[in-house]
Amino acid sequence: MMERKPDGPLRRGWTTGACAMAAATAAYEALLTGAFPDPVTVRLPRGQTPSFPLAQQSVENGSATAGIIKDAGDDPDVTHGALVIVTVRSDKPGGGVTFHAGEGIGTVTRPGLPIPPGEPAINPAPRAMICEALGAIAARHGIAPDVAVTISIPGGEKIAERTWNPRLGIIGGLSVLGTTGIVIPYSCSAWIHAIRQGIDVARATDIHHIAGATGKTSESAVRKFHDLDEDAIIDMGDFVGGMLKYLNGHPLPRLTIAGGFAKLTKLAQGRLDLHSARSQVDFGQLAAMASARGAPPDVCDAMCAANTAAHALELGKGFSLGESVAAAARDVVQAQLSANVSVDVLVIDRQGQTIGHAGS
Repeated sequence: MMERKPDGPLRRGWTTGACAMAAATAAYEALLTGAFPDPVTVRLPRGQTPSFPLAQQSVENGSATAGIIKDAGDDPDVTHGALVIVTVRSDKPGGGVTFHAGEGIGTVTRPGLPIPPGEPAINPAPRAMICEALGAIAARHGIAPDVAVTISIPGGEKIAERTWNPRLGIIGGLSVLGTTGIVIPYSCSAWIHAIRQGIDVARATDIHHIAGATGKTSESAVRKFHDLDEDAIIDMGDFVGGMLKYLNGHPLPRLTIAGGFAKLTKLAQGRLDLHSARSQVDFGQLAAMASARGAPPDVCDAMCAANTAAHALELGKGFSLGESVAAAARDVVQAQLSANVSVDVLVIDRQGQTIGHAGS
């Protein structure tokens, strides 16, 4: 059950990845200089430069540790208020930045996730953010960033029981997440209001073809696929239903829906709210799609037991699952709209490649 939205404007917060980046930055500075920057200021992928006060700091036995309390803003995030701790120590020359799971950080045990089995559940974007930050510090000191980074969240194993991690095969704790570093508070009304504004702007500026994208990767892919200007892109997030409802009363001639395989699989299965807390992929239906394209029973059985949509896609490689999902998703979208709106759907994989397209 969703928590009640606070009254007034919603306050944005910071992801675990941003907090880990900031803590790693402070700890590495202290490891090299003996002094912690407090607060520590970092540069996020989209240019924001927030400052984080340190809740913990220490230097001992050749390592430095910094801790930051996560502030998720007004988002009902289960990790709001958690202490994100990063310990850094110099590592063997030429090893670069390596990542390790401390207390409360999970370990990946199944395929289909962005991180391979056996690795700590620290997603690629936070890893890249931390590597960039530590690399910049090392460059200032004229050394190579050969650093072992251990991230911990005390109590994370218990908190993770309230997430999808156990079901996904991430054992022992939480994941370190976040592509932009910013938590946008979950609010249907706030996000849908922004979607409506985007549609209104498009109509007012004679844009006849818009694209609703579920995220940054799909936005980049659809802009390239259709050669669309930035003004034609609607950041619909998970709220495809809200966007379609508004378009019914404020139509445009042409609509493209673009998203990752997992989210558009849910759309293809009739879900209009793509948030993971309110809709899940039906692997049996995915297996049926593969079967209709000639997949043998053993492949279909494996897909029914898949860990994630990405895992199912890998199992069904060669049977054009992306095309099936695109076609089914287009049918769902077109059924929500006037026939006067031309609809096409673009399905994107994790590398940003188009794996399915249906429509004009």
